[in-house]
Amino acid sequence: MNSRTIGLLIAPACAILAVTAGAQQRPVITESGNTAELTDCTVKYSVDRGDNWFIQLGAGIAVPLFENELPQGQDARRHVTATYNIGAGRWFTPYMGFRLSAYYGAWHWDNVSYSKARYASLNLDFMWDMCNSLGGVDADRPVSVIPFVGLGGTYTWKIRSEGTNIDRGNGKLRSTSWTLPVSAGIRLRARLCRYVDFFVEGRASFYGDNVNNAAEGRPVDINIQATGGFSFTIGGVSCRAYSPCRDAAYIASLNGRINTMRGDLDDCAASLAAAQAQLPCPEEGPADSPAPMMATVRFRINSAEITDEEMVNVFNVAQYLKENPSVNVIIRGYADRDTGTSEYNLRLSQHRAEAVRRTLTDTYGISPSRMEIEAEGSATQPYRTNDWNRIVIFAPGE
Repeated sequence: MNSRTIGLLIAPACAILAVTAGAQQRPVITESGNTAELTDCTVKYSVDRGDNWFIQLGAGIAVPLFENELPQGQDARRHVTATYNIGAGRWFTPYMGFRLSAYYGAWHWDNVSYSKARYASLNLDFMWDMCNSLGGVDADRPVSVIPFVGLGGTYTWKIRSEGTNIDRGNGKLRSTSWTLPVSAGIRLRARLCRYVDFFVEGRASFYGDNVNNAAEGRPVDINIQATGGFSFTIGGVSCRAYSPCRDAAYIASLNGRINTMRGDLDDCAASLAAAQAQLPCPEEGPADSPAPMMATVRFRINSAEITDEEMVNVFNVAQYLKENPSVNVIIRGYADRDTGTSEYNLRLSQHRAEAVRRTLTDTYGISPSRMEIEAEGSATQPYRTNDWNRIVIFAPGE
């Protein structure tokens, strides 16, 4: 069974996989308020710079389709010779790759008499993983069909043929040649493990008529090669997948949690207001005296980024300031003593306080004139537990 037959048998299976994969990558509609947004659920793949490099070793046979004529009464034959292969390349996406592939061997053919030569060829091939493209990316797929095309150079020497008719310009026939072939072929890859593949491939290389220094007959000479061997992937086959729908679902989940917490806060505020309504009126103090401020915002180590969990505390402060427009606040930033030097911790606490003020201003519309920043660094530690001091604390301002 040749490579073309194998490809025809496997292509329908890849097409069936493509239908299945397509059914799993349909776009979804995400609703937000009164709008609906169409999200493309196609998974995107990328490969890190150092991943998916491979080397290959192989051997096989070559059949040159050169001028093939003997004197009348003698039968010309197609001669099969051995060829050896070594190569290296990389899959820069799960679908496309390249390689430099070198071949060495001997050619035998009949032209006037039994003829022979040696050759060495270097090809730059561009490869397409047909099953990954049509059936969805699967690093563990046991079998893949990989067509390829290439450009290269071939040096031929020790040409011994009575049919040689290209001279060197001084009346002497040439015994070497340089040619630039165009190649095409197909590879059948069987995955043995994450690091090792077994491959069988067929290649046809198309040369100018001077490859064997016999310019006659058809203008193109062809070399057919069939090789097999092993491919070794350095570090193993890997790629990173990015799913817009999965991330959209995660964001929607976070938004849902925030909305739930906001609802809980509103219920708590309503319950508190109802409880306060049952109390007797205070005998002293102004009627519009605001409640004391107790909010804090905690941070991860060596970070000034407000986490999703702490964002609700910023929201609470924003609500408090909106309900009490005459109140100003001091935003004091702190750092734990284990993070860095005192100078670094001072800058870190400053960044933390600025991040909170920026969120209150940009997200919730609080005027920056109502907020004052104080960076305490690690000189002052409000808590005995060191990890608790990665914090911003709100205090009433003037």
